[in-house]
Amino acid sequence: MDASDQPIRTRWANSLGAKREELIPLAWAFVYFFCLLCGYSILRPVRDEMAIEGGLQHLPWMMTATFVTMLAATPLFGWLAARCSRYRLLLTVYAFFITNLWAFYALMTSHLHPEWVARGFFVWLSVFNLFIVSVFWSFMADLFTPEQGARLFGVIAAGGSSGALLGPLLTTGLMFIFPVPVLMLASSVFMLACIGCVYRLERWGRTQTIHHRQQQGEPLRGSFLAGVRLTFSSPYLLGICGYLTLLTMTATFLYLEQTRLVSEYLDQPEARTRLFSSLDFTTNVLTWLTQFFITKRVISRFGLVAPLLFLPVVSLVGFVGIAVWPTLVFYVIFSVLRRVGEYALSKPAREVLFTVVSREEKYKAKNFIDTAISRGGDASTAWLVTAVKALGATTAHIAWALVPLMGVWAWLATVLACEEKRISARGILPREERTLARRVGQPSGQ
Repeated sequence: MDASDQPIRTRWANSLGAKREELIPLAWAFVYFFCLLCGYSILRPVRDEMAIEGGLQHLPWMMTATFVTMLAATPLFGWLAARCSRYRLLLTVYAFFITNLWAFYALMTSHLHPEWVARGFFVWLSVFNLFIVSVFWSFMADLFTPEQGARLFGVIAAGGSSGALLGPLLTTGLMFIFPVPVLMLASSVFMLACIGCVYRLERWGRTQTIHHRQQQGEPLRGSFLAGVRLTFSSPYLLGICGYLTLLTMTATFLYLEQTRLVSEYLDQPEARTRLFSSLDFTTNVLTWLTQFFITKRVISRFGLVAPLLFLPVVSLVGFVGIAVWPTLVFYVIFSVLRRVGEYALSKPAREVLFTVVSREEKYKAKNFIDTAISRGGDASTAWLVTAVKALGATTAHIAWALVPLMGVWAWLATVLACEEKRISARGILPREERTLARRVGQPSGQ
């Protein structure tokens, strides 16, 4: 590299909170998440409209089908993780989902049973979204140390927000020219680009020091149900489950009520799709700005406690507002603010929580938590809301009932932030890394 490039790289690194040698992997991780969420965001407005077209009364069933699919997919993923290297595992996941996109293109163009294809697509995209994002962050937590994660994950998350910003715009533009099935092919192009990013990051990961990264690309041994066992045997991981469950419950309630109000206010599918695209675009612009200018500073200055506390505090205010003023305008404002907080603050902070656990927990337990636990919360909340409304409860009653739970959520956020700081300060390495460190004569606490 030319010596004149050194000051430029240094300035770039300083502005991003990175070290100069971290710029290349940071750039690939940024592009990786950009392509991943752009591919997903192309399809998200279609899924939201299909939720209405499939019938609001069927939403609990569709969410239950999503949960059951997650339960089936989790042990399969654990089985693959136990037998494949990290690189092969990621290739298998992306190849599978790319094939699915091509299959949906064929089904949609055939016009066979469109209502069932629509419901199937809703379930599939709900699984697809959580699975690919969970695998991505597992990969990031495996590549970077806790200290690197605190500095870099906000920038990496901004790559995803940039992709999510472009996705709805591509959807709107493509729908003026092509029918909806073509969106499946457009999304698959971005998924293919993700494979190239995985290859580059895997090469970088293998160049790291023995203490930090050697053997990280090897298969994860053990039972395919290890993710379930690891989760329920760790108080730390159970705390993360509790945090995510409360996040999911509140998000699902908001989604159900907002979808109901949108269907009442707008009776044209095109108008609803445009509204969903506009909400996605607004959310993604605000998220992108927050991640670039606020996330890193908040985490660096306050640690994980502030970003983890943001959603409980905002939700406390929001549910009081819903109980008093349950209008579509307030739902939209509250939903956008929550989603910005989730993507720009809570999500990067939650991923840092996983940088202090073992590799097996990063892949198997994390995947179980991010998929089965999350979609289980969706399904149970959908049925619970349906049941209490059948008993005569109103939206305001449910909102008031959620208010005290926000205190529990805030307590969990504080406990998790303190525990991550304690583990990181002790310099504890996962079991397999401690064994490797002893073999090469290094102290395991370094």
